[in-house]
Amino acid sequence: MAYTIAVAGKGGVGKTTLCGLLIQYLCEKEKGPILAVDADANSNLNEVLGVEVESTLGDIREEIARAEMMDPSPIPAGMSKQDYAAFRFNSALVEEDDYDLLVMGRTQGSGCYCYVNGLLTAQVARLSSQYEYIVVDNEAGMEHISRGILPHVDAVILVSDCSRRGIQAVGRIAELVKECKLNPGAMGLIVNRAPEGSLNEGIREEIGNQGLNLIGVVPHSEAVYEFDCEGRPTAVNLPQDSPVRKALIEAVEKLLHS
Repeated sequence: MAYTIAVAGKGGVGKTTLCGLLIQYLCEKEKGPILAVDADANSNLNEVLGVEVESTLGDIREEIARAEMMDPSPIPAGMSKQDYAAFRFNSALVEEDDYDLLVMGRTQGSGCYCYVNGLLTAQVARLSSQYEYIVVDNEAGMEHISRGILPHVDAVILVSDCSRRGIQAVGRIAELVKECKLNPGAMGLIVNRAPEGSLNEGIREEIGNQGLNLIGVVPHSEAVYEFDCEGRPTAVNLPQDSPVRKALIEAVEKLLHS
């Protein structure tokens, strides 16, 4: 079974950017094959990686739902709906040289995401034996952990900004990981966008209060901000000697070797 790394935190803390850099780091270390999973309904991991995505699981779910109501049906003659669904879900996998990308996406309009969440669970379970590593960029909050979308997790990377609320949010996620008995072999906190790469005593105190394992502090970067504003893929364009990249690598190596 693949070694699964889940990246989690509240919205707006830069976890998707760090997730993209993590995937690129694993590729550079030849840890593949790697499956990157964007488990956020508001998906944008592909933008960080510089990859075009034609269809998400949510898109295909809507396509199949429409096909059932069309006459004539676009499903080829002689092909069952189940076989057609399997064929289309296979096409949702974006294949790159060093990794593959699977994007959950969302269903159209209002309503619950239970169905597309179930599709994601099934597809990850089906594909897991084909990869050495699976890296999952979770949606903001605790949805996927609480619903058991990821039944097997080897390592959890919690990402927060330098705010006390951010640290408290990942503290709650850490507690939920324990309550759901995911039992990861390792779980660590990365604090992102730290001014000059350092934390003040108040934040360090809150990390201690939450019982979190601090594995890294990533400095604020104007380059990352500019790439985001310009729509340039951070994981591809950020220089190898960037303090952001260096800090992330140190944190990941500390977690994986703990």
